[in-house]
Amino acid sequence: MVIETKKERRYILFALIVLAVYLSPLFILQENAHIRVHDNLDSNLAWYKVLARSGEMFGSVNAVIPQIINGQLSRNAFGTEYSVIVWLYAFFPTMIAYGLSQALTRVVAFFGMYLLLKDHFMQDSKWLAIKIGTSLAFALTPFWPSGMLSTLGMPLALWAFLNIRKHEDTWKDYLVLTLLPLYASIVLGFFFFLSAMGVFWLWDVARGRGWNLRFLFGIGYMSGIFMLVEYRLVYSFLFSSAPNSRDEYFHAHLPFWRSVRLFVKNYLLGHTHVMTVHTLIILPATFIAIYIVYKKKLWEQEKLFVFLFGLNIVLSLWYAFWFYQGWLPLTKIFHFLDTFNFARYHFLRPLVIYSSFALSLKIIALHGLDGVKIAKLLVVAQIVFLGSLNDEIIYREKPTVKEFFAQDLFTEVKDYIGLKPEQYRVASIGIHPAISQYNGFYTIDTYNNFYPLSYKHQFRKIIDKELAKNKTIEKYYDKWGGRCYLFTAQLGKRYMIKKDSKRHLKNLELNTEVFKEMGGRFIFSAIPIDNAKQNKLLLEKVFVSKNAAWKIYLYKAM
Repeated sequence: MVIETKKERRYILFALIVLAVYLSPLFILQENAHIRVHDNLDSNLAWYKVLARSGEMFGSVNAVIPQIINGQLSRNAFGTEYSVIVWLYAFFPTMIAYGLSQALTRVVAFFGMYLLLKDHFMQDSKWLAIKIGTSLAFALTPFWPSGMLSTLGMPLALWAFLNIRKHEDTWKDYLVLTLLPLYASIVLGFFFFLSAMGVFWLWDVARGRGWNLRFLFGIGYMSGIFMLVEYRLVYSFLFSSAPNSRDEYFHAHLPFWRSVRLFVKNYLLGHTHVMTVHTLIILPATFIAIYIVYKKKLWEQEKLFVFLFGLNIVLSLWYAFWFYQGWLPLTKIFHFLDTFNFARYHFLRPLVIYSSFALSLKIIALHGLDGVKIAKLLVVAQIVFLGSLNDEIIYREKPTVKEFFAQDLFTEVKDYIGLKPEQYRVASIGIHPAISQYNGFYTIDTYNNFYPLSYKHQFRKIIDKELAKNKTIEKYYDKWGGRCYLFTAQLGKRYMIKKDSKRHLKNLELNTEVFKEMGGRFIFSAIPIDNAKQNKLLLEKVFVSKNAAWKIYLYKAM
């Protein structure tokens, strides 16, 4: 990137300083930091450590991970070894790896959005403050950590593709298309981005702009790199014939008006895996801008903004109505419509929303009363608002990383049991099994979205009576089953019961015989089980630590 002026250099430096301040709690506090639990601490961070310890980093496509569900979890379920994030967690302590991943993702997101706006969407230098401000805001969004650059890398990819489309490409563009697949996931963003680029190419052809084989080659080139990097996923999708847990994922279940409600919710609030935080500031700004376009008949001059405004609506509609029960006849014919989540086209929304935001600020600055001041005020407000949503602030009531993984506590448990972890199997009640896995225990429970369907059915026998007493968890397990947990009717979907809880499990009904048949020997329960003897469970000892969020009631299957 060529920095043309001192003013541009100062703005970029200021943005990087803001990013450094935003990221600083991760490096200063490290294990004492508060970070996201859902689809992060409860899963991915443990998976990286389990994979690094397993000796199967470069395992074959038929290899398994011995530590989880009796070696029935495929190595392929843990993704490719050619992803940089895997190696960060292999080489560095958890929170150093996490901080480096956050920094890499946010810096690339900033420069990607800035290049896109500067070179293609808002080329006039007078919009420098809006371009830098919008790019900084985009880089501060609370993205899903293990998604890496799957969504936040899209502006950089679009910048490269637009250069190629204009035949202004250089080696830098192809370097971008080569490196992004090493720090992004095709199923968590880039399948949808690349297919959108394919539609873009077809649209050019339909409008008589020629075949543009260079653009088509770029799309094919990046797709090919992704296929090589994600070879495990490709193999599992094309060649794995054994039924897996995703075969019982049924997405088409919502009636029409529930789908409408989901559309409104998604459009206004976004989604947990692509949090855009656009409701309070960005959405009103885009509404003001579209009103100005309508009032002043600027449809032709602002056709890119109008297109993005409409696309944002379409993406939310697509997301919501992917779950509409009207799809059922098609899903019965084409099973892959259930096993692959096509709703994720809405993962394009961060790119669309923040590009729209920059363009709406430009429209407001040009046509509104005191428009320039208002535009700058809006972008500063969005940055300040995003800063207030720092993990250390919004998750301050959650356990710290150290308290969550509770290594001292689980070391005590391991020492008390006195056997090598591979000699027995455990399961958890009221706490995530990822915690046991992180601490080296071999578990029969897990959180994974790709494991043998036969295992899911066998495990269900342990909790069959509990599921029958609670329709919510019964549906959750049977219609999805990614969380293969020891669910209880009393706790439902609460699996973070802290040590200060006064709750007791009453009237628990587990099939302990099946538990033992599956290798289960111990249960780590976050709360006492009042009728343990009826479940053929013996309380061995209670473990507690000041450094742990949990209290462990260690039960042995008799």
